[in-house]
Amino acid sequence: MTTARLRNGVIAGSVAAVMVLAGAAITAAQAKTVKIELVAKEVTVPLDNQGNTVAAWTFNGQVPGPIIRATEGDTIEFTLKNDATNKKSHSIDMHSARSDVLTDFASIKPGETKTFSYVPEHPGVFFYHCGSDPMIQHIARGMFGVVIIDPKDPNAMPKADREYVLIEHQIFENPEDVDAMMANKWKRNAFNAVPFQYDPVHDEHATQTLEAKPGERVRIYMVNAGPNEFSGFHPIAGIWDRIYPSGNPKNVMVGMQNYTLAPGDAATFDLISPKEGAYALVNHSMRAALTGGIAILMISDKADPSMGRGDKILVR
Repeated sequence: MTTARLRNGVIAGSVAAVMVLAGAAITAAQAKTVKIELVAKEVTVPLDNQGNTVAAWTFNGQVPGPIIRATEGDTIEFTLKNDATNKKSHSIDMHSARSDVLTDFASIKPGETKTFSYVPEHPGVFFYHCGSDPMIQHIARGMFGVVIIDPKDPNAMPKADREYVLIEHQIFENPEDVDAMMANKWKRNAFNAVPFQYDPVHDEHATQTLEAKPGERVRIYMVNAGPNEFSGFHPIAGIWDRIYPSGNPKNVMVGMQNYTLAPGDAATFDLISPKEGAYALVNHSMRAALTGGIAILMISDKADPSMGRGDKILVR
């Protein structure tokens, strides 16, 4: 049995983290129990690249919530705590689990805790979020994240040289206005909570880009958190070498220009650049892109060797 740890936004079993992130094989006989704990916290988080903030509902005080990573066939022992200082009930909806919505996914009040276990039987990339009523508000205010379930066969997919997580979602001007959320009156779009977080072209205050070297296989774990809009994910100046709907290696698509993700859906995207330059990873709905849904992937021989590796796959 292993105990989960949080390391730069990645939660995984202490043994599993070393093995999985290094790409080592884990056989069925080595399947293990990975303990995961998330704490619902109502806190203030960054809203933009200028340092403005917003009152958010979160998992572990961050938006997106921590990455949860395990291997196909592991047992995930999941614990949710609702911080006693919170005002609202919260819950968890794990898209990687087959469970009971009336018990495991039920809301808990401030100060309460719940635990349940499940075995992820399919590899892939999955959405998790709060499912408490009104669900649209809990998602819109920041209660979402990603679960990566690596295939137990290490050769099921080509080995990635670098990995990044992008979670797209809309930001509503007033986080208390549920009617505006239901009417889809959002103002900005974002990858990983901040509009243009990885795009210094459209926001001079942005300080980060994604990085890789020519010839490297860059793997993007993409989740559409919505809560309402579809995403047409496209690499400007590039072509997706491989797309795996739901991240399952059996669902492979080759040489794709664009792939549409519904709200609550996810996929794994592989990109290889033959030369130095830049790609703009966008939602090709122009309203979504030009209000924040653009991430720049810089391809350079001088790329930071730590970016997109180990714990640095969710860039903050």
